Amino acid sequence: MTIDELKEMLPTEQACRCYLEQAIWRDGRVCPHCGCLDSWELNGKTTRRGLYECSGCHGHFTVTTKTPMHATKLPLWTWLLAMYYILGSSKGVSSVILSRLIGVSQKTAWKLGHAIREMMDMSHEAFPAVGGVVEIDEKYLGGKPRKEKGVTHKRGKGTAKQPILVMVERAGIVRAQTIDNDRHESIAPVVERHVDMDSYLMTDQHQVYQRLGNQYAGHSYVNHGDLEYARGEVHNNTAESFNAILERAKQGVFHWLSKELLQRYINEVVFRWNHRQPTEKKNGKISWRPLPLLDQLWSLLSHAILRQVKRSHNGGLRICSTYV
Repeated sequence: MTIDELKEMLPTEQACRCYLEQAIWRDGRVCPHCGCLDSWELNGKTTRRGLYECSGCHGHFTVTTKTPMHATKLPLWTWLLAMYYILGSSKGVSSVILSRLIGVSQKTAWKLGHAIREMMDMSHEAFPAVGGVVEIDEKYLGGKPRKEKGVTHKRGKGTAKQPILVMVERAGIVRAQTIDNDRHESIAPVVERHVDMDSYLMTDQHQVYQRLGNQYAGHSYVNHGDLEYARGEVHNNTAESFNAILERAKQGVFHWLSKELLQRYINEVVFRWNHRQPTEKKNGKISWRPLPLLDQLWSLLSHAILRQVKRSHNGGLRICSTYV
């Protein structure tokens, strides 16, 4: 879908509001204050469009109340345009570029980007665990490029880079989360939370995975220390592919990611990975392509309720989210 097609579909601010109501309240209006399903629209002469009153708590609300768009002064079209660019990119859009594309300041684009990433967070227990054949790998993200101006920088363990645990289901979804270190006490709780116990694990030779493998349906691994990267169907190359996307997003788009906000950028890459569909090529191979924009937008907005993003006292972000 092009921007012109999206604008033709949503030509006015009222059309944008109606679309948000359909996407966010797909099972009927819900009061964000008390959860009541019974409400009515207010139609006074001075009442703004889209304002409702709850029959339970008598609180007033709109479709953006207690969402990342709460109390926004921007047109809803600007929000939808920002979502269009972020969802349509392959590795993300920096706040500097996004500000130019949607016509706002860099600081505003930065907050919009993180508000949209809040809706992309699929790490909560309410979302399904990965299962089947699951590849697990660590990724160390941050710091300078591996090779820069003839200098080879140290990589991975032993550096100040942030470790990330990646758990990807072959031909399926991925879960990725920052961890404190690569020890058992950091890795085990994350794997147990996000990986179904009936899964077959594929990893490298890390001893933590060998210890964890006893709890699952099966476990095979390759020995990277001996330059073994695949042995038939035994490999974790899918996880390595996801890691490569993370690295390209960091080096090519954002350039520097703070440890405090790194998980949010990971959530963005995870969301895109989980919203793809397989397409068979002429040679019989399978290629993965993004879902249509409207499908991604519909999925994104379904997670907007009770995910409020505010400015902190020092200009950062304060998340007031209750996952649903």
